[in-house]
Amino acid sequence: MRTPIIAGNWKMNKTASEAAELIAGIQPAAETSAAEVVVCPSYLSIPAALAKVAGTRIRVGAQDLFWKESGAYTGQVAPGMLVDLGVSHVIIGHSERRGRFGVAEEGFTPEVLALFGESDHTVNLKLHAALKHGLVPIVCCGETLAERRAGDTDSVVAGQIERGLAGLSPEQASTVVVAYEPVWAIGTGETCAAEEADRVCGVARAAVGRLYGQGAADAVRVQYGGSVKPDNAVDLLSRPNIDGALVGGASLKAADFNAILAAARS
Repeated sequence: MRTPIIAGNWKMNKTASEAAELIAGIQPAAETSAAEVVVCPSYLSIPAALAKVAGTRIRVGAQDLFWKESGAYTGQVAPGMLVDLGVSHVIIGHSERRGRFGVAEEGFTPEVLALFGESDHTVNLKLHAALKHGLVPIVCCGETLAERRAGDTDSVVAGQIERGLAGLSPEQASTVVVAYEPVWAIGTGETCAAEEADRVCGVARAAVGRLYGQGAADAVRVQYGGSVKPDNAVDLLSRPNIDGALVGGASLKAADFNAILAAARS
């Protein structure tokens, strides 16, 4: 049996004081949820979050990391720095880090999008660094609306897994969390039905199996991460290939996140 994992990706939201307040609001539900519960604040709010979760079941993750131990890499954060703080999880390769947005914001020209610049190769470098330091990586994959309309969903998702998770041992692969986030379902007005979300999570799981065997495929946890809300959480989390959720906007409100945690219990 795979333990479901619910992670809240707070993105560029919540000051340190707001982070502590939000954690206080979700802590009772986290204690009774069947899921492993993770919150991923901004770097600046991580210390406040860690102080607030002390003695609870809630774990704290980062939204990104760099693969180098130290050096002249202005603005980057090394994995050892996160571990030293007490961070346990890290998101790697989120669509927004890749510059793949459901709806391009005004002014997000190609030059601006190049600032994000994540690729399957850098995802792989970060994954190996995270595992080396004992962090639990949440590795994201997913297709854009254009890719879906072209019928490329399965090849895009499988390719991101095969390149992003390259070079692991089967034992390491078993500890990775994969998050399928259909970029086309974020801010576009499109929705991903639970049945289709489950199918594509199965595509991601099968890609792990081709790389590392059926044992790793059976062990790896695959989250769904496309506009998860209280009204669709039960249906999504009841599916056989979906082992939790990577929650964006709904993780910023205690009531919404609590409802998703409760859905994992069912």
